[in-house]
Amino acid sequence: MITALAGGVGAAKFLTGLVKLVNGKDLTIIVNTGDDIELFGLHVSPDVDIVTYTLAGIVDEEKGWGIKGDTFRCLEELRKFSREAWFNLGDKDLATHMFRTALLKNGLTLSNVTVQISQALGLDVAILPMTDDKFETRIMTANGSIHFEDYLVKRGAKDRVLGVEFLGAESANPATGVVESIMDAKLVVICPSNPIVSIGTILAVKGVRDAIRRTEAKKVAVSPIIAGAPVKGPADKLLRGLGHEVSAYSVAKLYSDFLDTFILDLSDSAEKDKIEKLGIEVKVTNTIMKSLEDKIQLARTVLES
Repeated sequence: MITALAGGVGAAKFLTGLVKLVNGKDLTIIVNTGDDIELFGLHVSPDVDIVTYTLAGIVDEEKGWGIKGDTFRCLEELRKFSREAWFNLGDKDLATHMFRTALLKNGLTLSNVTVQISQALGLDVAILPMTDDKFETRIMTANGSIHFEDYLVKRGAKDRVLGVEFLGAESANPATGVVESIMDAKLVVICPSNPIVSIGTILAVKGVRDAIRRTEAKKVAVSPIIAGAPVKGPADKLLRGLGHEVSAYSVAKLYSDFLDTFILDLSDSAEKDKIEKLGIEVKVTNTIMKSLEDKIQLARTVLES
């Protein structure tokens, strides 16, 4: 059994390779929900949707999110009525959010709904939101605390990051199956995702980090930082804002209390010795996933670690 912690485009790409090598029924994916947001009365789960759409083969690969071939006519109409129509919700994508919201209002949990959406899209992997409870990632800026999606999408990640807070971290419980999947796994994979607002959120949920420390599974992480920068997203700004250097070493250090093996990109091979001094085994390989073969090869490296 393999359990992966995931959030966003990098994780989705990696998982595309992983599912080519393992039986989907042997894979559980725990996904960040700190980015979840309500827009126009709809519950949107950005990272859950990116992972689900990607594994279902319907994601817009050029954007890395949304559904390929989607149109945005509804959003265009909404902009006539509201300046707040800043989050790109495609017409097909809206169907997912409408379905999710209706079931949540009828008393189902986010986990229940995610199972139904995954099955409807033909997936046999278990995709679990990290929690069914309220959990919100907020970015501290000079203008105050703002929702992560406001920071990233509405404001284009231009604000200087002064801090990060997880609203609900003290009260949110892991979704059903999250801790069990970690404890029962033979391999726990930390996908190449933002270490602060993707993986960091999952680790902030009560009992999750402790479960990863206690499990007998091998724990392997893939660096999301390559040559001192993220491939995509604002991980550099978040790391810097929290006082960390922007490097693969910084990411390894954030996971050093539980990690066995760290997968480092070839361009960062000079950091190998420094990371190994943290007590972590290091493997150096290509981690830039431009092609399906790149994704499969990286997944193979993780499985062989």
